[in-house]
Order: sequence, then C-alpha cells, then structure tokens
Amino acid sequence: MSASDTADLSADERAALDLVLETRGIHQSDLWKELDISSRKGSRIAESLVESGLIRREETVYQGHNTYYLMPTVEDLDFAMLMAGDMLSPFIGEEEVDPRSDAFSQWLMNLAYEEY
Repeated sequence: MSASDTADLSADERAALDLVLETRGIHQSDLWKELDISSRKGSRIAESLVESGLIRREETVYQGHNTYYLMPTVEDLDFAMLMAGDMLSPFIGEEEVDPRSDAFSQWLMNLAYEEY
C-alpha cells in the first residue's frame, strides 16, 4: 500500500485502517466500538476502505449477530517472519511439526545463517 493510496483518508478512516492492520482482522461490530463511533458510521467507513481496496471483508455471525469480518488485503501481509532465506517455515499448513525433522532443522539452519 503506498502513501498515495491512503492520502485522501479521513482521520476516522485512517484510524479504522490502522486498527484492521494492527489486529490483522477484526469484526466490524468491534471496530466501531473500539473507535467509539456509531455502527452506521463504522459501516460507511468499512465500505469506503473496501471500495478503495485497502481492506477486504467477509460476512459472518459474531455473538449471535450478522456482521462482517474486516481483514487487511493480502498485499498488506508481511510473510518475512516466516521465511529463512528462500525457505518458508515448515509450520505453515502443518498441524504438527517434528522438531527433529530434516525440514525443520534445515529451516532453522537457514534462519541462523541469514545475513542482515
């Protein structure tokens, strides 16, 4: 996301975007409560951010009510912490990883010898 993508945001839109990015996902009903704004205003802000491509949302039921779950767009996610060199963490997509496995050992070695 570039600065030009967010330059025209209002203070409330900026605060909402920051909250979605910080939490990596939040229910729309919690968003407007956290920002201390009305549900109607929260809905308008979420719609605006979705239309701008800054966040995405999916319909869900939360605490017995229909709402949306607001998430950063995929481009905003940083996978660098999961990488060791060019190797993706073996924990991704696995329910259990044997810490004695070759894949895990190799990933740790790559991580240990990475230059910063």
